[in-house]
Order: sequence, then C-alpha cells, then structure tokens
Amino acid sequence: MSFSTESHPGVSPSVPEATHGFVFNHSMLRIKDPAVSLAFYTGVMGMRVLRKLDFPEMKFSLYFLHRASEGESAPEDVGERTAWTFAQRGILELTHNWGTEADPDFRYHDGNAQPQGFGHICFSVPDLDAATAWFDQNQVTFVKRPDQGKMKDVAFIKDPDGYWIEIVEPARLKNLGR
Repeated sequence: MSFSTESHPGVSPSVPEATHGFVFNHSMLRIKDPAVSLAFYTGVMGMRVLRKLDFPEMKFSLYFLHRASEGESAPEDVGERTAWTFAQRGILELTHNWGTEADPDFRYHDGNAQPQGFGHICFSVPDLDAATAWFDQNQVTFVKRPDQGKMKDVAFIKDPDGYWIEIVEPARLKNLGR
C-alpha cells in the first residue's frame, strides 16, 4: 500500500470523493510596487510571469508567476494560457492595488510581526550553498542563514515587501523531525 497521509487528530482517514481533481493552485501576496517585486521574483527567484490581469474598475492588477519544470511551457494563446495558469500547481499571485507604489510610507503586514498570522512561502533549491551565494550576490536580506539558529540547513530571506521566503535543499532535510 502506498503512503496517503500521516494520522493526527482531525485528519480525515480518506480523501472525500467530492474533492477528486482538486489542485492547490496558488498563494497570493499583496505588493507595493510591481516593478520592484517583479524584478525580484523574475530576476532573483527565476519565476516567469504567466499572466497579468488588470481590473481598472477596482484599481488593482494581478500577476501570476510560475517556475516551470524543465521542458514545460505555457500555451501562447492568451485564453488558453489563462486556463492553463489556473490548472497549475505552485503559482504565486502578486496583487498590486494601484497607487501604493507612490506612497513612501505604505507597507503591508508581513505576517511575522505581531499579531502573527501568515508566515512564509517556500522555494526548494538544488544547492542551498549556491543559492545562498546567489542571494548574497543580489543583496537579498536574510532573516536566517542556513548555519544560524537551531534548525540548520534552512534559510529565510525577505522579498521587497518584507514577506519571508523559506529556502530549502530537499536532500538536506531527510532527518528533519526524526
């Protein structure tokens, strides 16, 4: 029998039939300045913008970013690409409320200051040491370096809006929690 789930109080022992086909598609972060955030997520994290949707009547824009697997590509047709985007896993939606970029005092709550709520998003990388060097080269702010704290081999960096991003190398985590 293959692994299905760990058992803990509250965990359903089986997957409800009604949820067949459900896919966790994206997480959304509100951003102050799209030019700054897009430069970070595309230039430093290597993501690509799949789709931008503008909502002038509500004065906001959505940017859907993705880190494609090797050899994977999205459809060229804008409608097909939109549908494809909403069928993927691991999409990051950046929401820009128009005008925030012009306000020097504007800040979003990063979820880690009090009162805490949202914590972080996570990227797995093939080589944590190389990723750390890349982040240093790009002057990315570290919350925690891989050799700091009690949990080794895990880093946390900040994006331009102060959101935390966990950086892990999967192969280094085999003994985590044992």
